Amino acid sequence: MAEEKAQAEEQRTVVRTQQVKKIYRMGNTEVHALRGVDLEIYTGEYLSLMGPSGSGKSTLFNMVGGLDKPSEGKVYIDEVDVAQLDAYELAWLRCRKIGYIFQSFNLIPVMTALENVTLPMVFAGLTSDESRDKGMVLLQKVGLGDRHSHKPYELSGGQQQRVAVARALANDPAVVLADEPTANLDLRTGTEIIELLKEMNETSGVTIISATHDHKMLSISDRVVWIKDGQIERVALRKDLDIEVVQVAGEEH
Repeated sequence: MAEEKAQAEEQRTVVRTQQVKKIYRMGNTEVHALRGVDLEIYTGEYLSLMGPSGSGKSTLFNMVGGLDKPSEGKVYIDEVDVAQLDAYELAWLRCRKIGYIFQSFNLIPVMTALENVTLPMVFAGLTSDESRDKGMVLLQKVGLGDRHSHKPYELSGGQQQRVAVARALANDPAVVLADEPTANLDLRTGTEIIELLKEMNETSGVTIISATHDHKMLSISDRVVWIKDGQIERVALRKDLDIEVVQVAGEEH
């Protein structure tokens, strides 16, 4: 344990939360979604957030992604206090520092796969030629180089999610947030997406934070954080979990 702690201390923290609380007011009722969460997430790690509906998992996920601000406490991304940013600065941070993958893919239906991937690059100021070249490289990395001109309705669910993975990596983010990335996919396709995310994590060094109910995610996570009643219930390293690696053939062991 001492060795693991020393290794963790040597790692650079990319996301840090300090006593994060989130209170939603519904009429005269207060709902405490987060009750003082302290968490450090390290550069290059694959971390899964798990918990039942209503646990606060999604709320914490949104805080980390700069999609919402805490009622109390602080969220730091690359040591920048997200709550102190104005709307323009927050948009800049989300565009360049964070990539998003959603369970419903969220691709723009009238755009081709390449256009969907390059859209964040346009917002970041890349030229058309730079965006196209980089977009093609990313689509090739996710195995869709020959589908660059296809629109979402011409792609399977798994292919659409691969486009979403490529789009999330468009601006070389420090962090990729994957919100239930396998929820709308069958077992085999979901497993392929999980392995693709892990490959991207290992080859590009990007930190991946996944909010999930999918226990297949555990086999590739470096750490798993369980959320319950708005608090961290426990944190476990992958090697300490009693699970087997999931096979791509779609068989769980």
